[in-house]
Amino acid sequence: MLKNRFKQIIKNISIVFINLMNATRFGRYFQELVIRSAMERAVRLTHKGHDFTFASPNSLCRWRYETFASKEPETLEWIDAMSVGSNLWDIGANVGLYSIYAAKHRDCHVCAFEPSVFNLELLARNIFLNRVVDRVCIVPIALSDKTAASHMKMTSMEWGGALSTFGEDYGWDGKTLKSVFEYKTVGLRMVDALELLSLPPPDYIKIDVDGIEHLILAGGQSILAKVKEVLIEVNDSFAEQSLQCQQSLIQAGLMLRDKRQSEMVSISSEGFDRTYNQIWVRQ
Repeated sequence: MLKNRFKQIIKNISIVFINLMNATRFGRYFQELVIRSAMERAVRLTHKGHDFTFASPNSLCRWRYETFASKEPETLEWIDAMSVGSNLWDIGANVGLYSIYAAKHRDCHVCAFEPSVFNLELLARNIFLNRVVDRVCIVPIALSDKTAASHMKMTSMEWGGALSTFGEDYGWDGKTLKSVFEYKTVGLRMVDALELLSLPPPDYIKIDVDGIEHLILAGGQSILAKVKEVLIEVNDSFAEQSLQCQQSLIQAGLMLRDKRQSEMVSISSEGFDRTYNQIWVRQ
């Protein structure tokens, strides 16, 4: 409580300072320099013999990079076992950690689906910084069970933020989403993304979109019928999501091989302790 109060005090002081800076040409120029400097900050890390550079404008992004090997080790192990040169659809790519890792470590050709206007710049910067422009294609479109325009609703306006939803009112836990920002955009079914955009069909699919995973699967049954493996994040406490994901994947001829979560997730105080990465493979 005291920590949150202190943060609020700092935030209020900062707002007053920024407003004062806005009143002068020098102040506005100084702010532009601060923003530019923040976006040009970078974190460097090494994993499995590969060096990575990621744009790091805020604490959330730094946390993502610092927990790269510990937050979802099962996802990294899944990527490690991919066939070299295969096609990956990373649905919910965020700032590109796993897309870039797959491109560098397994020479994958990746379609990185990410509709967040706040994450797209970082995703593009990270792809460029890691020299995988020819291997990672950004698809700035949401996926769902129908091709239509709808609302992208977000719980955060931070760079690197998550917990958003498209076309629905609920979030990762099936409960009503408390959005702070939204905009209308186009969403596609997986089958339409493949046909209309002439994307390469995936050998592997990773889905982590915080709530509408089951709708995305429903919009791509013909694709699921041919894919080798799917890694999907499912919340066991969200019964509708869990059951529909299971039904779609079984119908596609896939079987559950593994269901895991990291220690970081299992001890979460934010309610994520019932959320798992499921790995489904061709029978």
